[in-house]
Amino acid sequence: MTREQPGKPIFIVVGGSRGIGAAIALAAAEADYGVLLTYASDSVQAQAVAGRILQAGGTVEVLRGDTSRTADVAALFAAADRMGRLAVLVYSGGITGRSSKLADADPAEIARVIDVNLTGALLCAREAIARLSTARGGVGGSIVLLSSRASEYGSPGEHVWYAASKGGIDSLTLGLAREVGSEGIRVNAVSPGPIATGMLSEEKKARATALSPVQRIGTPEEVAAAVMFLVSEQASFVTGANLAVSGGR
Repeated sequence: MTREQPGKPIFIVVGGSRGIGAAIALAAAEADYGVLLTYASDSVQAQAVAGRILQAGGTVEVLRGDTSRTADVAALFAAADRMGRLAVLVYSGGITGRSSKLADADPAEIARVIDVNLTGALLCAREAIARLSTARGGVGGSIVLLSSRASEYGSPGEHVWYAASKGGIDSLTLGLAREVGSEGIRVNAVSPGPIATGMLSEEKKARATALSPVQRIGTPEEVAAAVMFLVSEQASFVTGANLAVSGGR
């Protein structure tokens, strides 16, 4: 689904079909970017987000893909090249796997979480740098990686492998910001706390609200606002940062 409006800078949202990713895709379109959003399985939700962007007069393309696979990542960035000049990559793709202690977890499921959450971010960032870097013919740009406060909590008894994958995102953000800062690319992370998405059960929402210093959980739109700040000119001297959107936890 595409509407051509030549000249718009392109904003990739990996995992842009629901929750936080969908809110980021909508915010990017509102900021007059051409949006390329990816989804893993639910085409109905992805097309619904795209429909909202088109209805508002925006530019959007939807692509299904598995960003832990190099071929799918290559196809994603080829699609971005066809749309125009890449300006922003936001990596919002992420899964937790089933809740359990590590000793009871399925090794294949652990590997899948690491592949999607961390390997996919590495592969996508690699392709983005090839297009954004001033040392490689680009004009600079911004990368924002979605981490999680779980990297600090550790998620014991639930998803320590998920927390570990997000700890990898934290290290990637810092190292990559220092590696490509002289090439016109800013790299930052956003670490949401409990957010009202389908990843949280009603029980977890209630527990998180009770523990929150502000007595509520966050919204996807609040995370999207943090992302949009980090990619804006107002954050032109911000790189290597990890912004917690967590209500104080």
